[in-house]
Amino acid sequence: MFFITFEGIDQSGKSTQIRLLAEALEKAGHSQLSVREPGGTPLGDRIREMLLGPEHAGMDPWAEALLYAAARAQLARDVIRPALGRGLIVLSDRYIDSSLVYQGMARGLGVDRVLDLNLGATGGLMPDLTFVLHLDVEKSRERLAGRGAAEDRIEGEPLEFHRQVEEGYRRLQEMYPGRVVGVDGGGGDEQAVHGIILKACGERLGLEL
Repeated sequence: MFFITFEGIDQSGKSTQIRLLAEALEKAGHSQLSVREPGGTPLGDRIREMLLGPEHAGMDPWAEALLYAAARAQLARDVIRPALGRGLIVLSDRYIDSSLVYQGMARGLGVDRVLDLNLGATGGLMPDLTFVLHLDVEKSRERLAGRGAAEDRIEGEPLEFHRQVEEGYRRLQEMYPGRVVGVDGGGGDEQAVHGIILKACGERLGLEL
């Protein structure tokens, strides 16, 4: 069945839009499974703790990229591929594109090298459709501050890093126009964004929702 991923900087609304799409799919009679990265398996959850723990500030960029790829490999093998094989639509909060942007672009490791690493790790499994929720970096910081929780290691990176990530997502949209759909996530109208996503699922995948 279809593999749909959601990307964007922190607080861009990915989790909300995944929930709304999952509800729409179920209402239309499509079985779905929602997952998040890193995590989704016992190994992936342990790796998530290492990747996001503030105590690991200063982690080498390649160590970071390899840990993300390791968690992704386990999730693809144990969860995503079996679900697709059973005819489910899989929705993922982040996937390979996160590594292309965060490590390949913002960390400077190179998109091609990071892509090759992750294609090897996942056996070439790529999404059928990817939504990138764009958000102004300053607004992202405001939403994080209002959340009332401590920042994780990635959230705590300097503002310029997050600007590079947002710009990277815009570049990604230009690189893969057939797969990546950009949506403004900063307007505050969740239902309007949801409508755009439903329309794209119909146009790109033939899903009647």
